[in-house]
Parts: sequence; C-alpha cells; structure tokens
Amino acid sequence: MSLGVHEILPHAAPPKGGAKEVGGKAWGLMRMAAAGLPVPAGFVLPTSWCRLLRGRCAGDSTLKASAIPEALDQGIEILERATGLGFGSARRPLLVSVRSGAEVSMPGMLETVLDVGLNPETVEGMIRLTGNPRLTWDSYRRLVQSYAEVVEGLPAGAFDELVAQALAEAPVETERELDYSALRKLTRAMLDRFEKLAGKPFPHNPREQLVSAAGAVLRSWDAPKAASYRRLNGIDDHGGTAVTVQTMVFGNAGGASGSGVGFTRDPATGEPELYLDFQFNGQGEDVVAGRRITHDAQRLRSKLPSVWNQLEAVAHTLETLFRDAQDFEFTLQSGVLYLLQARSAKRTPWAALRIAVDLVEEGLIHPKEALARLNGIDIDTVTRTRLAGGPGGKHLQPLASAQVAGTGVASGPIALDSETSQRMQAAGTPTILVRQDTVTADIEGMASAAGILTATGGRTSHAAVVARQLGKVCLVACAALEIDRDGRSCRIGGQTIQEGDVITLDGNDGGIYLGPVEVVTERPERECAAIAAWRRNFSISSSSSLTPSP
Repeated sequence: MSLGVHEILPHAAPPKGGAKEVGGKAWGLMRMAAAGLPVPAGFVLPTSWCRLLRGRCAGDSTLKASAIPEALDQGIEILERATGLGFGSARRPLLVSVRSGAEVSMPGMLETVLDVGLNPETVEGMIRLTGNPRLTWDSYRRLVQSYAEVVEGLPAGAFDELVAQALAEAPVETERELDYSALRKLTRAMLDRFEKLAGKPFPHNPREQLVSAAGAVLRSWDAPKAASYRRLNGIDDHGGTAVTVQTMVFGNAGGASGSGVGFTRDPATGEPELYLDFQFNGQGEDVVAGRRITHDAQRLRSKLPSVWNQLEAVAHTLETLFRDAQDFEFTLQSGVLYLLQARSAKRTPWAALRIAVDLVEEGLIHPKEALARLNGIDIDTVTRTRLAGGPGGKHLQPLASAQVAGTGVASGPIALDSETSQRMQAAGTPTILVRQDTVTADIEGMASAAGILTATGGRTSHAAVVARQLGKVCLVACAALEIDRDGRSCRIGGQTIQEGDVITLDGNDGGIYLGPVEVVTERPERECAAIAAWRRNFSISSSSSLTPSP
C-alpha cells in the first residue's frame, strides 16, 4: 500500500498504479506535466490515505495523529524547492490549493479549498511580492469563506450576506468590481463572522490551515452528495479520494487574468469545436460552482486571440495525449496559461456516438476501442428531440432564453427544490427543476427531473456537467428568471408561473415555453451506420458486451 506523497513536476515519473493510486486529477496532471504542458508544481497524497482512514485497507486501520501532517510537510518542502517560495513566509509566501481526486471523476461532489497559507503576515508579504493589494485581499476573503464552508461546515448564506452588503455599499454589481479597501473591509468582516459562528478565531497558522483542508477533502468522500453520485453511477464506495496540493495561480489578478473550463468537443452534441466558459478576474470556483453567470468566453476570444489560439492548440494536444474528448480547467494569470485539470469529458449519449465515430475517422482510436467505449449505451434508443414546426411549434414566442447545457426538449410541471422534484417523480410525474443555481448537493433532485433550469451558472459548471451525464435537458444563466420560494412560484419573462405549472425547455436553442409543445424525434443516422459497419466487420452483435480498454 502506497502512502507518502507523489510529485507533480515535469521530471517526475507518474506512478505505476495510475489513477487508482493517485486519483484521476493528479494522474492527469502528471501526464500533462510530463508532456510539457503548463501545470503548476504540486504533490498528491494517494487514495490509500483515504481508504486507511476509513478502515478499508487490510491490517491496522489507524494512523498516528502526526502521519498526515508529516506527509504534507514533506510535500510542502517539494513545492518550496520547486518555486523558491516559502509556506508561511512573510517575505515570499507560497499559497496552495487543496483539491480532491478520486480514481473515477465525480464532478463537484468532493471538496476544494483555495488560497491556503494566507494570514495577517503573509498578506503583507504577498502585497510586497505582487504589488497587487486587490489580488491579495480578494484571495484572503476567498480563503476565509471557503474554509468556513468546507472545513467548518458553516452556512454559506452567512458569508454571502456580507458579500451582498459590500456590493451595496460600494455600490457595484459583482465582487470583481470591489477595490482593495472594500475587499480588506469585507475580509475583516468575514473573519469576525467566522469567529462568531465557529466559536474560535480563524486559524492563522498556514500548516493548520493545510492539515484541516486536507482532512476536509478526505471526509468529503463520505458526504451524502458524493455517496448519491456513486450510487447513481455505479462507482465503488471503497475507492477513496486522493488529496492534490498545487501552487496557487491567480485568475483574480486583474487585467489579462481569469479562470475557465473548456471541453475539447461539444459535450452535448459531439461537435468538434472548443466549448468554453471563462470569467475574467476570477478563480476557478467562480466558473464551476454555478453561483455566477459566466459570459466572458467571446470577450476572451476577441481581446486575447493569441490565448484563444493557445487553448485550441492545447485542446488538440490533450486529445492526442489522452485519446479522447477532454474536459479541462485552466487559469490565465497576467496572460500566462496554466492547466489545472484534464479528464475524459462527461457527455450525452448522442455526443458519445458522434465523438466515437469522429475519433475513429481521425485515427486516434481503433473501431474496437470505440465500440468498447460505447458499451453500456443502448444505441438503438439514442435519440434527440426538437420542437416541431407548424402549429404548436417554432412559431410560438418563448418566454425567455438561456444558455444550453444539455440538448433535447423536456416538458413538465416545475419544482422549486430537489425534494419536490423527487416526490413528484415518485408519483409518476417528470418535473422541471427550477433553481437560482443548481449545486451538486441537488444530485437526487437532478436525477429525478426531466429538465433543469437555473438563473445563474454556466455550461461547464459542475451541475451542468452532472446534468449532461444524466442525460437531462439543462438550461442555465436565464437572466429573466426570478424565483419566489415563499410564494412557491417564479417569473420568467414577465409571466408568473406557479409550482406545478407546466413549462417546456428547448435544449437545442435555449428557448423556454409555457405549457407543453409538440416535438419531433431524431436519430443519429450517420453514427448508427458507422457503428453497424464496425459490428459487421468484427462480427459483434448489438447485444454483445465489450470490456472497455484501460
């Protein structure tokens, strides 16, 4: 059983145990670093730590209290040598992210803490090092809020309330517009709120922050949403998560900085084009959490065309390296691109067929491997719906429109929370789950819904990724949506709709309609013909079971 730590550095050889040993996130980072792609220096505590702590390994299931802190100290020494920075240094502070990483990707189900290492002394050192007080105070308030929620389990609303107050006082619309003095005031208010709710001061010792964040990541394996996701997707409960620690890079540094999530191909349709969400002057959680509308992708393309071209080249390199469509997270810090994750893209069944056929035609995989990847998909039932023309169809004026995160058409009565969605589904009524922002804790409600509509979020937020994987119609970032939870109703485009009223979501063009609408069903004829030809060539029947290649 492997304990200790593994390096994420260009010269480091990936371990023989692969993703099972170090988790999918670290395994992908190691392979990208070895291929010369821009990956921040890091290290990983392997999945065996989690299994041992949960008593899943053979033999002694206990650890000395000092074991994980000592392993983290070893990893920090690696990062300090690689970066020339010091963890807890008042002159050249090293900040790190602490992220999860199971063998099988579980988008948004496990926890993350960013900006670990900030305290009153390192804040001053970071301001001197970067010359950017706004970046420093923004990172500090982010650390306090995420640590409060993830490590201490404090209510997010208590800190969101402080953010709302700061925006009102400025007055500005988003945190990205707050100056350093407003962010300093906000951070201090968050520190006071933390102490009041937690009954103790926020920890200033960076080592204590790191140990506690790593513990929260390990505990998140047993969180209810993670257990539900594993049950819905047939993932073994015993695998555990790794803990991936990386040098922080800052998308919130202003100017040509930001964070994004990209897919090398459209995960809803399979179209071979870059599919991207991006937020200028933001960190990664701004994009994936679903709490904000991410709308800067086209601005990135027009303002920084060289970066866009680099992203297109990265997409091609990732597909060549991993031989599949990839979902990747990245940060742009002052115009410099860093990759933070790459994993096989979650996709709809329709997209899975298109991608498999295209990858064979491009020579990246063999037809037998393509068939193995499609194992578990009933190809004869893969369809896509669209609104019909004529009466009851496209001539209807939609109430509003939204970003498309999952294709098809879905109709049903609206439900304003996951519990209602599950209850209505249990009674035989497919629902449309309507939320301000859909978070991964809504996994059970998402699974029971026919469609999902949110006011905020992006096409690549964790909830949208999960919805696509579940085969759900999903529309996000509907600016015209207003929700009245107390009145159990919502307004869309000026129309008030009560919970239980029927709406239709068009996941092809983003339209939202009142009532049911006539639909037409399509089949992926080109892809079905190609797959049928492969099966004839290899004498494989449509009911044959193939084992996917590793």
